[in-house]
Amino acid sequence: MSARNFALFSGIFFIAIGILGFVPGMVSVPPSQPDPELVINTGYGYLFGLFPTNLLHNLVHLAVGVWGVTSARTPKSAILYCQAFAILYSLIAVMGLLPGAGTTFGLMPIFGGNVLLNLGTAAIAAYFGFIKVSGIDVGSNDKGSRIAG
Repeated sequence: MSARNFALFSGIFFIAIGILGFVPGMVSVPPSQPDPELVINTGYGYLFGLFPTNLLHNLVHLAVGVWGVTSARTPKSAILYCQAFAILYSLIAVMGLLPGAGTTFGLMPIFGGNVLLNLGTAAIAAYFGFIKVSGIDVGSNDKGSRIAG
């Protein structure tokens, strides 16, 4: 698998979960324990009963998905996507553990199951953006050819 494949597959994945977040049968009522308070409660629930989501969170998933799919067009853009994704989603995972920040300051839920999902996808993106990319020339020809030597 390459950075381009990861960008494409993660993009499709995030578009899919963004769409599923709008399907009432896929989002369950929040559990009885109190969740952190959200300013945006529209569409609030748990996707697959595991991942807290709301309207804004679904829109972010759709945007990240479109970003991934469009970044898959060239090796250079896919690698930049993987690097930015790894950094952003690592930070989001850490935020999900902090009181107050776990709801992106009341806008969207990033706590609970989202922390592990964000950390896992960030780790995979880091592999394709920082580790596997070593030795690949993404210079002016943008074909991703290996550097000789």
